[in-house]
Amino acid sequence: MSSLKGYFTTMDKRLVIILDRLRSAHNVGNRFRIAEAVGASEIIFCGYTPAPPHPKLEKTAVGTDKMVPSRTAPDSTAAVRMLRDEGPIEVLAVDNIPGRSVTVWERSYARPLALVFGNEALGILPETLETVDGVVALPMLGQKTSINVGNAAAAILYEIIRNTVSEGNSKK
Repeated sequence: MSSLKGYFTTMDKRLVIILDRLRSAHNVGNRFRIAEAVGASEIIFCGYTPAPPHPKLEKTAVGTDKMVPSRTAPDSTAAVRMLRDEGPIEVLAVDNIPGRSVTVWERSYARPLALVFGNEALGILPETLETVDGVVALPMLGQKTSINVGNAAAAILYEIIRNTVSEGNSKK
């Protein structure tokens, strides 16, 4: 596993997290911790998502907000456009959309890769969903159809790492 340290930091292998209109600064601080734990390249804050410096975010991030590069965009559609202007990148939405989503383990992941995580109540901007290369989700096996965005981010990001190191994907 130590051979993966820094894996997502080069431009051709980067892993970018886009946060679309998250409301809770505590949730955003938690995203920093997850991003740092998986070695993500950066976080892009969109819309009214709290961004550093922010006292509640800083408290939850416990220093990782100073370790993971971040920037802002007016909205998630602009963030996707900004990333694509910088070079080729696969962009996936993380949302449970019947007929469109595939479970996170049903696909391989290209590099570089950006994941868009949306507001728990509103989801991802419809305009952004029109621009992404695909939609992945965690299967919802219970009666509820959603889980906390932080929990979803952790599960999906670690599945991408597992996919990266599994046979046949470690060279992508």
